[in-house]
Amino acid sequence: MEESILVIEDNRELAQLLELHLKDLSFKVDVAFDGITGITRAEANVYDLIILDLMLPGLDGLEICKRLRSRSSYVPILMLTSKSSEMDRVIGLELGADDYVTKPFSIMELMARVKAIIRRVDKMRNTEIEAAAESIRAGDMIIDIEKRTVTVDGNPVDITTKEFDLLLYFAQHPGRVFTRSQLLDHVWGYSHEGYEHTVNSHINRLRAKIEDNPAQPRYILTVWGVGYKFAEFRSDDE
Repeated sequence: MEESILVIEDNRELAQLLELHLKDLSFKVDVAFDGITGITRAEANVYDLIILDLMLPGLDGLEICKRLRSRSSYVPILMLTSKSSEMDRVIGLELGADDYVTKPFSIMELMARVKAIIRRVDKMRNTEIEAAAESIRAGDMIIDIEKRTVTVDGNPVDITTKEFDLLLYFAQHPGRVFTRSQLLDHVWGYSHEGYEHTVNSHINRLRAKIEDNPAQPRYILTVWGVGYKFAEFRSDDE
């Protein structure tokens, strides 16, 4: 089935360039040049990916991201940001954006990111369909795969889309040590030198949400000089 992508970008020349290259990759593409039109199309149709500019007339990208993440249905979001909007990028990731690209960017890099997100989401959906268990329990934590929710000691955890993907991947491979590059490849869908800090920041935020003491984590453990691993729990630990 042909995957569909919504591009919400007020720079018409850039939006049309993205449309051209995405269609060359056999994607079906819709384009919106302002935030109101963008959110209207996003809510009225089903897309496999939304490419979302932060600075938009009518309704900005952060508000669009917030509205989309308040819905029960999930759609990947790739944000386009400027170099001067680091705080907006952080807020966007916290609101649930899956990835971001900083302007000016290489079209080839953006297309690689798009393909990586589509591959990752397809793999995630297939994994969830094939999973024998609907939830994973580790210690006091329960990860509901179908509902994409996490509770620790019975308390719900406010978790972003990417944080959930990362936590689920860890929990599906307890005891296995991953380098930052491997996590980027498996969870984000790409591995690129210089982006390892993305893994660090997501793990730090995850620890702040799921650990009683983030400085002495119980779930996501650091393997010094290598990377990270998810703790192995015996049945009597759970």
